[in-house]
Amino acid sequence: MGYWPSHFKKSTTVVISKPNKSLYDFPKLFRPIVLLKIVGKLIEKVIRERLQLHIALNNFIYPSQLGGLKFKSTMDADIALTHIIYSDWVKNLNTSTLAFDIAQFFPFLNHQFLVLILKKAGFDPCIAKFFSNYLIGRKINYFWNSFTLPSFDVNVGVGQRSALSPILSALYLLPFLHIIENHLKNLKIPISILSFVDNGLFISQSKLFQISNACFFSSYNVMTNLLSKFRLIVEHLKTEMFHFTRWEGFLILLLWTSLLLVATFYVPRICRNTLYLFLTENCLFINTSIFILTK
Repeated sequence: MGYWPSHFKKSTTVVISKPNKSLYDFPKLFRPIVLLKIVGKLIEKVIRERLQLHIALNNFIYPSQLGGLKFKSTMDADIALTHIIYSDWVKNLNTSTLAFDIAQFFPFLNHQFLVLILKKAGFDPCIAKFFSNYLIGRKINYFWNSFTLPSFDVNVGVGQRSALSPILSALYLLPFLHIIENHLKNLKIPISILSFVDNGLFISQSKLFQISNACFFSSYNVMTNLLSKFRLIVEHLKTEMFHFTRWEGFLILLLWTSLLLVATFYVPRICRNTLYLFLTENCLFINTSIFILTK
């Protein structure tokens, strides 16, 4: 039919403050809670199951996409990364990762681009027609303490609390992951990618951390430039680097260095936290040490 009732397109967002903060002078210190119609959410769950089944049967999703999908979870990401680390040690290599977060991912998805992806995924034209109607004509109003905003139109993004948001976001990122994989391959940058909804992980395998850092430097800038073409940006303050290596006396030494990468250069924070985790062969913690390195 290609129709989604306008009653289900209306939502209410209640803004609450995050607890235990000394000041509330930044928007990030508040959390928006989206309230949706119960019947609409139940119907969305039924549609989600059908979409998930179609995608699983046709192997349409990028292999390393592990979030928002049926039969995939954070446990799969853990297992995949652990396998890579142990495989590298057999080859006398170290594994390094760079984790990044796409800022305001769900509210900035382009509707027309999303419908085009659904058509490319091989869905029936009726499905694409349905989502063309599902995504438009949405209205939202905000409640903040006693302050209330009147309803206004929302012409971008998908509802973050909607049952369809995870699968639609996974489909939206599919072209990006294929394009960046080809870019890095053409540039001969040996980087692997894991994706979990709006979070990503670059993986480098090398004998020297300096080589891994150089690979991350190049791939991070390729990624930020490409995301800008999708009208998305990286939240640089959440970018973190992890190094995994063997160390004499212990099986695993995990080194975490928090870095801020901006544009085409690294900008260290004033304080860089380095966390050492010492584990046994069975991955049981022995000791933890934290060092604060001032600039």
